[in-house]
Amino acid sequence: MQEYFFQCPYCWQSISMLIDVSQSQQRYIEDCEVCCNPIQLQINIENQEITSFEAQNIEQ
Repeated sequence: MQEYFFQCPYCWQSISMLIDVSQSQQRYIEDCEVCCNPIQLQINIENQEITSFEAQNIEQ
């Protein structure tokens, strides 16, 4: 597990999450710990290092 910091696309607060670096591609929805809005996350990992990380609003 690796801690990763990023900005919420809704409230722009800096938040962190633990990412399982044993999975090469991940895509899921996680609620912001500050404003509770759902964030769509897409993460790519190579050699247990995060190579790309996207956090996007979910269109409602």
